[in-house]
This record gives sequence, structure tokens and C-alpha cells, in this order.
Amino acid sequence: MSKRCQVTGKVPVRGKSYAIRGIAKKKKGIGLKVTGIKRRRFQPNLKKKRLWFADEKRFVTLRLSTNALRTIDKVGLPTVVRKLRAEGQTV
Repeated sequence: MSKRCQVTGKVPVRGKSYAIRGIAKKKKGIGLKVTGIKRRRFQPNLKKKRLWFADEKRFVTLRLSTNALRTIDKVGLPTVVRKLRAEGQTV
């Protein structure tokens, strides 16, 4: 299963983590220096949620980001399910 939110479409993105060494200039040092750069992935905060869909009197299970949960609270589950079905996803 891919790490993609079904509602918002959030996916992992690539970035870098920096190893920093030294004493900051404001602490009378020579300054902070980057001593190593590693590639990393920023993962979306995904949760598998089982939500009650009152229109069809059944539960639907969705893989959602926490941001999508807030969207569902705001606009309602029927609106979100309608949009997903219009995009061709099975819910």
C-alpha cells in the first residue's frame, strides 16, 4: 500500500538533514559549520481510520493524513466521499 493520503494526496517528499558543529557567532564562536549532509524522506502523518458513513449505513475505511481528518470534520464525510468517487476511487 502506498504512503498516500486518499483525500489530500499527500505523499513522502525528499529532503536533507544536516549535521552541524561549532559554536555560534553570538556566543563568541567562529560560527556553525555543516559537517555532513544526509538525504532523508519526510513521511506524511497517515492514519487508517474507520468512519461511519450514515448515507449508506456502513463503515468506510480510509487512509488519511491528520490534515484530512480536519477537512472531513469541516466539510463532512458525504462531501469527501462524493469527491473521491468522482475521481474514480472506490470507497
